[in-house]
Amino acid sequence: MSRPASRPRRPFAGDGLVVLDKPAGWTSHDVVARCRGLYGTRKVGHAGTLDPMATGVLVIGVGRGTKLLTFLVGCDKEYTATIRLGQRTVTDDAEGEVTASVDAAAVTDDAVAQGVAALTGDIEQVPSSVSAIKVDGERSYARVRSGEQVDLPARPVTVSELVVLDRRAATADDGTAVADLDVRAVVSSGTYIRALARDLGEALGVGGHLTALTRTRVGGYHLDDAEDLAELTARAEDLEASMPLVPLADAAAASLAVRRLDEAQARALGYGQRIDSEQPGRTEPVAAIGPDGTLVAVLDESGARVRAHVVLAPAGS
Repeated sequence: MSRPASRPRRPFAGDGLVVLDKPAGWTSHDVVARCRGLYGTRKVGHAGTLDPMATGVLVIGVGRGTKLLTFLVGCDKEYTATIRLGQRTVTDDAEGEVTASVDAAAVTDDAVAQGVAALTGDIEQVPSSVSAIKVDGERSYARVRSGEQVDLPARPVTVSELVVLDRRAATADDGTAVADLDVRAVVSSGTYIRALARDLGEALGVGGHLTALTRTRVGGYHLDDAEDLAELTARAEDLEASMPLVPLADAAAASLAVRRLDEAQARALGYGQRIDSEQPGRTEPVAAIGPDGTLVAVLDESGARVRAHVVLAPAGS
């Protein structure tokens, strides 16, 4: 009996980034797996996990674009979210079991404003216990799901902006009078919006958790420019159709400081040689772009002479 013919694989789409609007119900790993097929390569990764419940900007690296992801993970991020005051959950979001309900109808707008102000700026935040942080080599969420009590240490984060956009009275499934706050947050890498919801509820004495979350920006990548995964999947049915991809140089320039190189500097970096720093002492990574528009390297200019974090256009490639 003859074996059925296998479906042709898509050709490799090239090196770069694709900014996706992650659908609800998908893990970030699910999206990476789908993109491997869509972009014709196993070399795919993402910059910053989104929970399955969340939607919004997920930056995907393809081919050599994966080498940029480590620099994008540290970019600031912007979210819109809904915080429910009046209920605590195991996971600090709507996917977890409700552990306590408290009438929140009496919580005043002034009290909310004070609670929000206390969570704005440079703060110490205890991450949600169901985060992906590793504890003795195992993800914290895995330990929690196995019934273990996990207490994570607080760590410094920056909440540049936390603004209440709207407040609505609601009734929870168990009949508790709750308050739903629509908020916008701009935060540093490593900040958990679920933990902000939890901590705001605790400060107000009624508990709180997250019921909706959308990431609207990662560094210079915005939701308005994100691709729809279902549309990409449909497009990929045509094996000859090109797939959207942000070129390496444009991808780096969107979120990193940029240095323009002359031919001699680009050639030296391509051969692994060091050149003088353009702005000695700057600590942020610098995208070094050659005269032909190619992203040559990402540089460390903290010293008088540069050190390459990564070279993306080695000489002879």
